[in-house]
Amino acid sequence: MDLNFTDEELAFRSDVRQWVAANLPAEISHKVHHALRLSRDDLQRWARILGKKGWLGWGWPKEFGGPGWNAIQKHLFEEECALAGAPRVVPFGPVMVAPVIMAFGNAEQQKRFLPGIASGEVWWSQGYSEPGSGSDLASLKCKAERVGDKFIVNGQKTWTTLGQYGEWIFCLVRTSSEGKPQTGISFLLIDMRSPGVSVRPIVLLDGEPEVNEVWFDNVEVPAENLIGEENKGWTYAKHLLAHERTNIADVNRAKRELERLKRIAKAEGVYDDTRFRDQVALLEVDVVALEMMVLRVLSAEKNGKQSLDVAGLLKIRGSEIQQRYTELMMLAAGPLARPFIWEAMEAGWQGDVALDQSLLPLAGTYFNMRKTTIYGGSNEVQKNIVAQTVLG
Repeated sequence: MDLNFTDEELAFRSDVRQWVAANLPAEISHKVHHALRLSRDDLQRWARILGKKGWLGWGWPKEFGGPGWNAIQKHLFEEECALAGAPRVVPFGPVMVAPVIMAFGNAEQQKRFLPGIASGEVWWSQGYSEPGSGSDLASLKCKAERVGDKFIVNGQKTWTTLGQYGEWIFCLVRTSSEGKPQTGISFLLIDMRSPGVSVRPIVLLDGEPEVNEVWFDNVEVPAENLIGEENKGWTYAKHLLAHERTNIADVNRAKRELERLKRIAKAEGVYDDTRFRDQVALLEVDVVALEMMVLRVLSAEKNGKQSLDVAGLLKIRGSEIQQRYTELMMLAAGPLARPFIWEAMEAGWQGDVALDQSLLPLAGTYFNMRKTTIYGGSNEVQKNIVAQTVLG
């Protein structure tokens, strides 16, 4: 197994780096490097820039309008974007629902939905979790009843990330109560502007309504928006969750944030503390180990080998690392790591010195990252899956 990049791959990395440097807006990069609030316009602007280049669907095959990159090229693209300070692409369209539409949707659905995802024009949301149905997703209760050529949807989804911006939402809905819970689930695409859809924000500790409740009250959904077969949605959901869990690992963001941690520690005078540097070193070792795991998977794919199902492992380690670097940033900043209060910053109340050091958002980021070991399937559940499928 060769984990070194070839000359051609290094040339590809250089081309991507140059393009990102020339096209990533400086004000957006500044916000990312300093963990400042990204607006909907910031996220959509970068998505459209990528879409115009044909790179928003960087993991897509050419037949669906993607660049047709191999696994190594996709990894290098993601790494260069992260290190340059590009925002994380909102994954629900290009990374999550698009592969499902490609794999299980019909030709008409592919023609209808994929172009808007590839261009960054249409904002997608995810409708999976419900109150009482998170890691135990098969227990979901949101119901879709078939009436002629449409479904009538009633129920609730929760923890819908950035759902306040959503124009379309892909949902798991219950279409049958017979047999095992997994066998009665279908995969529907729902226009969020439909009558009966309401979005209610859930304000988090950092003051942001990052997640939402989405309610469906007799929402009419054309039957043509059903992906694949009725009651087979669980199969499609598992296909999507593998993409989500790999995306959560996000080793490239961890590498960028590790460097930010070092900058904060040096600015606050704690980098010379031996105990603190020991913790940074341990974190760096784990980041490198996570990257090696990713590269092993990529090497196997490149050589046409079937790699182990390590999406769960990547999710476990990646989410734990995210929590650790935000905690160390908090410890480094000390009293300056106060909550991110957008209104106060706008009014200039908290001063410029701390803002320049990027310390103000640290508490909010720390609390926000507590969720990473839960969403996408809690780490406890993932460990059970790994024990069964990988370890035997």
